Order: sequence, then structure tokens, then C-alpha cells
Amino acid sequence: MSNAFVSSDSWRRQRAQMDKLDVNESDITEKFIRGSGSGGQKINKTSSCVYLKHEPSGIEVKCQKGRSRDMNRLLARRELCEQLEERLLGEKSKRQQRMEKIRRQKRRRSRRQKERMLDMKKIQGTKKQMRKRVDGE
Repeated sequence: MSNAFVSSDSWRRQRAQMDKLDVNESDITEKFIRGSGSGGQKINKTSSCVYLKHEPSGIEVKCQKGRSRDMNRLLARRELCEQLEERLLGEKSKRQQRMEKIRRQKRRRSRRQKERMLDMKKIQGTKKQMRKRVDGE
């Protein structure tokens, strides 16, 4: 299953992860479809996007991260295993935790929170003003 873009060691590690999760290749439906997005004529002519469906769980994965079909095959299987692991263990993956953290950071503050924050800044400002040396002493 290896080629110039993906090492056999990467496939071996992925196969071990799939075995750990009890995922068989026969349970996976794999299709190659034309990609989308920027790339011009090349992207319109080649089918490098990989679509995987795990029949027992119904999980569907589409991957077009790289230009190589074999690299996308590996990445799609990796994504499928992450989603299966998340579903089986019932805990959030590290990737999803990172995404939620970024979403929380970007979320706008409520009006009350903003007022409270500005009030605290004003209080800190007056404290600093009181610490200044008074000229003429």
C-alpha cells in the first residue's frame, strides 16, 4: 500500500490503529471523487479527493488535504479512526477540544461582562493614579 508520498511505516501505524479499533478494510467503502476549491484545471481533472464510509457505524469522511491520492487515503483513514475512537470512548478528542477552546476565545462578551470588565479597568486606573508621586513635596 505504500508509494513515494507515504511511507510504509505510516501505513503500518495506521493499520495498527485500525486493528486496535477493530476496523476491517472490508467494512470501509472507498471512493475517489474530484476535488473542489482552488487549483484550476488540475483539480478539475484528477480524482484525488477520498471518500470513506464505515458501514457498521455509518461514519462518512471526505479528505482532500493533499494533492496526492495516497496521502489523502491515509489521512482519511486517520480521520475515520479519530471519529470512531471519539464515538467509542465517549470523550472528546484533542482536536475537538482545541476547536472548542478557539471558539470560546473568539466568542464575544455579553454586555454585562463588558461593563464589568470596563469598571474593573477604571478601578485599576484610579489605583495607579493614587500611586503616582505628587510634585512639590
